[in-house]
Amino acid sequence: MNRERMYDIILSPVITEKATMASEHNQVTFRVANDATKTEIKAAVEKLFDVKVKAVNTLNQVGKQKRFRGKLGKRSDYKKAIVSLVDGHSIDVTTGL
Repeated sequence: MNRERMYDIILSPVITEKATMASEHNQVTFRVANDATKTEIKAAVEKLFDVKVKAVNTLNQVGKQKRFRGKLGKRSDYKKAIVSLVDGHSIDVTTGL
C-alpha cells in the first residue's frame, strides 16, 4: 500500500469525551474512509504512527436527520475505527503527522 492510500484511509481522529476515556485503555478512535477494511486500517496506523496495533474494530455511523431553517436535511454517513494498541505504545492525537 502506498503512502497516499494510507492518508486517504485515515481521515481524522475522533476527539470526544468517550474517545478520550478510551485512550486510558490504549485505544484510539479515527474517522476512516467508507471503503477501508480492517487490515488496511491496521497497516496504515502502524506505518503512519510507528506503533504496534493489537486489534481494529469498525462501525458505520449513520447520519442523523436534522432541520436547518425549517428544511429537513441529513448528515452524511461515515465509518469509525477503534484501534487498540499493544501495551507500551501510544498515539498523541493532539499533534499532527
